[in-house]
Amino acid sequence: MKLSQKEATFNNEVVTRFELYNSLFLTLPFYKVKHTGILLPFFTSHCEQGVKQQLSPVNIIESFFGQYEQYVQEADRIDLLFRIIRYIERQVVLFDAIEDSAFNKTSRSEDSASLEGLLRQAANTPGLKEKMREKLQEFSLRIVLTAHPTQFYPGTVLAIINDLTEAVKQNDISNVNLLLQQLGKTPFFNKNKPTPVDEAVSLAWFLENVFYPVSAAIQSQIEDEFDDAPLLESHQLIELGFWPGGDRDGNPNVTTQGTREVSELLRKILFRCYYRDFRVLKRRITFRGVETYMSKLYDLLYVNSFSDQENLANQQDEIIENLQKIKEVLISDHDSLFINVVEDLIRKVRLFGCYFASLDIRQDSRVLRNTHKHCRESIGITSFTSEDYDSLPEEQKLKHITFEEHDFQCTDGDDPLVKDTLQTIRLIKDIQQANGEKGCHRFIISNCQQASDILQLMNLFLWSGWKAEELSIDFVPLFETVPDLTIAASVMDKLYSHPFYKEHLKRRGNKQIVMLGFSDSTKDGGYLMANWSIYKAKIELTTIARTHNIQLAFFDGRGGPPARGGGKTQKFYATMGREIANDHIQLTIQGQTISSQYGSWDTAHYNISQLINAGLVSALNSADKETMSNSQKSLFAKMAEDSYRNFVALREDPLFIKYLEKLSPLTLLSQINISSRPVKRNSGAELRLEDLRAISFVTSWSQLKQNIPGFYGVGTALQDIKDAGLWDNVVQLYQTSGQFKTIIDNCMMSMSKSDFRITSYLKEDKEFGAFWEKLRIEFELTKKLILELTNTSVLMENYPIERRSIAIRERIVLPLVIIQHYALQQLKTGKLSEEQTDIYNKLIIRTVYGIVNAGRNLA
Repeated sequence: MKLSQKEATFNNEVVTRFELYNSLFLTLPFYKVKHTGILLPFFTSHCEQGVKQQLSPVNIIESFFGQYEQYVQEADRIDLLFRIIRYIERQVVLFDAIEDSAFNKTSRSEDSASLEGLLRQAANTPGLKEKMREKLQEFSLRIVLTAHPTQFYPGTVLAIINDLTEAVKQNDISNVNLLLQQLGKTPFFNKNKPTPVDEAVSLAWFLENVFYPVSAAIQSQIEDEFDDAPLLESHQLIELGFWPGGDRDGNPNVTTQGTREVSELLRKILFRCYYRDFRVLKRRITFRGVETYMSKLYDLLYVNSFSDQENLANQQDEIIENLQKIKEVLISDHDSLFINVVEDLIRKVRLFGCYFASLDIRQDSRVLRNTHKHCRESIGITSFTSEDYDSLPEEQKLKHITFEEHDFQCTDGDDPLVKDTLQTIRLIKDIQQANGEKGCHRFIISNCQQASDILQLMNLFLWSGWKAEELSIDFVPLFETVPDLTIAASVMDKLYSHPFYKEHLKRRGNKQIVMLGFSDSTKDGGYLMANWSIYKAKIELTTIARTHNIQLAFFDGRGGPPARGGGKTQKFYATMGREIANDHIQLTIQGQTISSQYGSWDTAHYNISQLINAGLVSALNSADKETMSNSQKSLFAKMAEDSYRNFVALREDPLFIKYLEKLSPLTLLSQINISSRPVKRNSGAELRLEDLRAISFVTSWSQLKQNIPGFYGVGTALQDIKDAGLWDNVVQLYQTSGQFKTIIDNCMMSMSKSDFRITSYLKEDKEFGAFWEKLRIEFELTKKLILELTNTSVLMENYPIERRSIAIRERIVLPLVIIQHYALQQLKTGKLSEEQTDIYNKLIIRTVYGIVNAGRNLA
């Protein structure tokens, strides 16, 4: 079969280079590295053959060691397995670097689907250009970085990957060799669990090294096209958000002091970026007439970069004023020489202010309700004490809530969560004073179920020294589960109708942010139901907002894999249709997705541009081909319901959690030193599905190479449609609805990273055999019908580069998967000593890192 030009390019630029540079691994400074490198291809081939023969991991590994006399002792075998893991971890990094170095040659969209193409089209079409200008004055993109336990690489390794990518681009073999040796000596993982501040430092690497230059470059690119109307002076196109240190939902390690430290860290790192740029400017602007302004800027930027200060203040306007004065002197006296250098720094200061990224605060509604009860009882507000307020129906609660202002102070004896909540509310005012309002202006209420959850939080602000008319906070309800998504529009309707909240929104420009969680809805209702529930909720929430003349922005809590809202994200936003508010795109970027999609200048520039392009295309699509008809919605709803019933039946199987506990690394994830957050809420209690964090849930299935959350129930739903004689309708839906097509295509991505052959030995297992067979049958049914639906012969046939990349990555980590399941099988025997148990646990933990890193969006 003839390869496309892109496939041929991928082979030359990625596959061939990987094979070439892989040979350098034999020189890495590892113990017995040459011996390991020679054995690894044989071990990989042995694993592949064993999987084809459906042998158990124990049989695969023991038969491999049986070929070598020097591996009779268990200690020697374990030693080699650890060396193989270490070797493969570095191979994954090398493949990442090589693939990223070739990104511009292998991953670019067709011209018509890119921001560059849209801008060129606008330049030649005056009518389109004017429409784009209007849209750009309204549109914004907010990317929010979150601390999740799949961002495995520390900053030191990220920096090496960055340098390695550049060396590969330049074909600098000598430097590649040196960097690989550095990589061999550099620890990949933490010896101790990171604190939330440690996580912030890790993610701040991306702010400083990627988002800072890339955001400004994209802004400049767009402004150059619309040079007669500086867009940024009155409207911010690209915004950044930050969760480490602010997200305390279920994480007892996030404290008020940690939040303060992170806000100061973000400011200091930003000023160091400004200071570096200023040094460049200072080397160029050496003319008379600017000395005073340059001196002021030097003092201001230096002090804020390297000194610890008290009583910090927002100095954005002062910086811009001095830069503007310099610009004026250059124009009037020096022929505008190097004016571009000044304009670049002005652009960055307008983009990032004194805060770099807005620090979001998030807490669970149950914690906020307890805090509210504590405060009202302590203060003694009569409107709340006349009846048993907590037991009142929602309508009665809304009538009882009053909005008095108090200055309630915590005491040492108060509950820690109550103290943290109230102290953080006071801290937000300090952060706004130091970093500007945008430094911290959003409070997200997780598990939001009623309008009173938001109004009671407003009470807490008013009882903590805030004034109603100065309440510079956006209150963001987060609807996560399928039942909560169903009532979301009703909750917001009550809020929009409430006199006090209506006045607050008026002061905030009649703008409302609503966050929707993909991860928990998938865990709750399965893949299709989660996507349908969010799609339906967005339509209902948009309708209610438009009725009340509210400008609505959806904030999507998306994870890395399709099961958590990831996958081909930009296609979701380009195909929303007119029934869904899409003037603003806001989404979380989590875990390994941060480094895979935003880890380099090229990948970040591409992905940010694609998201902006998606928002513009959606708005400019006057034909509105993407809005589903009522009959299409009914069809989607039927499939979602059928899928939901099947998924819930699986979830309620008594073996469901036990299967994950015994056959996946789920119970060991808490021992991995990559996150400050517990694997589950209520960490001291017995493991229950509702307490299990979605990221742990999805990660566990990905380690099993089964990816149940990304496909289970889809096949049954499609079969039911076929049996009902509606197959042609669903084919038409796939061909005409960009939303539905993206959902199905993302499902295929999940399935492409599944391989039931690896666990086929379980079909003979007395306890789990029937359960495993149930999962496999649904996988095969889903695969068969999706291939028929998409008129293809293999999964992801229409995405050959991604399919090839996934296949290579899966082959690289297959030995890790086999080693992990071998260790799990050994633990399951119950015959190991305490020392042996500890060793096999470490084997499992180390394999998790490499498997997730290789998958790039597995968790």
